[in-house]
Amino acid sequence: MFEPALLNEIEEKSMTYTATIGQGLIKMNQPITVVPLMLSGILKVSRENEDGQDLVLYYVKAGESCAMTLSCGIMSQPSQVKGTAEEDLSMLCVPVPIMEEWMQKYPSWKKFVMGTIVNEYIGIIKSVEDITFKKMDERLVNFLKTKSKLSNSSLVNLSHQQIADELGTNRVVISRLLKRMENEKRLLLFRNQIKLLKNL
Repeated sequence: MFEPALLNEIEEKSMTYTATIGQGLIKMNQPITVVPLMLSGILKVSRENEDGQDLVLYYVKAGESCAMTLSCGIMSQPSQVKGTAEEDLSMLCVPVPIMEEWMQKYPSWKKFVMGTIVNEYIGIIKSVEDITFKKMDERLVNFLKTKSKLSNSSLVNLSHQQIADELGTNRVVISRLLKRMENEKRLLLFRNQIKLLKNL
């Protein structure tokens, strides 16, 4: 993906950082001093509303970076999102001044940054469309499939309340929909765990 000279600079000038599941890494209105390059694990990027509920915008996986962090870093703006470790993760942290220098110096880095911003904003637009146009049962199915794909497992380890919080609804609605899906033999419900079946 990157020129050999850029790979050398990434190794030389970035810092490795690790975090455990649930750990907050990026805060709303926090100055952006470094941008992440994910090595392993998953970073959940969300925005908090006035009631303290999180709206999930997108996930950052190994080999990717965070669009909002990149754009805020470039524009010297404070963070407009929260970043939380969805699972244990490891990443490289590149100081913003060095990242800006690479934008001028390495075509592959500029392409990576712009591609990340475009792709993740497309994901945000899709999320807005889901909230606006899709029924809650459709959104729930999409949510469960996304979680399953991210973890590469048919098991989703979340409580009904956690799912409700991420989808911006209440637990009773989620529990009712999940129970209906279980009766339709699309999934199996356990305590704080859901097993997705093939016909979901």
